[in-house]
Amino acid sequence: MTVGMRRLRGKLAFAGVLGVSDGILNSLTLASATVLRGSGLTVSLGLRVGVVALASAWFTLFVAEYAQYRLELVHAERQLMFTGSGRLAATHLGRAVAKDATIESTVAAVASFVGASLPLIGGAALPRASWTALAVSVSALGVLGALLAA
Repeated sequence: MTVGMRRLRGKLAFAGVLGVSDGILNSLTLASATVLRGSGLTVSLGLRVGVVALASAWFTLFVAEYAQYRLELVHAERQLMFTGSGRLAATHLGRAVAKDATIESTVAAVASFVGASLPLIGGAALPRASWTALAVSVSALGVLGALLAA
């Protein structure tokens, strides 16, 4: 496996972990009042929270990754002593940067949707014990942390 492939794999793993944890935290934040009031979870609520988590994760990660990649291009321009700024961004490298940022943010967004909606939809399947959605969310964060620590 080449260095570039390993780097991309690591970036995608980072995006996936970030997305899942962001989604779980979104579900805990946005649906905790519904669970604590006892008004019950619905599949619709799970999907709506999932869509909000998806949109916020995609936008946030895209902007962050694209900005980071563009800074790396500017740094490379300085190292190569280009006279004008933005020349590398206008090349194939600039398009590759946008593509990589899009792929990473999409992975994070899908992972965030899954992390946010699955515990809530699972809680909707058990209407008498909707608190299980919170327990599953907190347990999933614990398992994610244990996997990362291993």
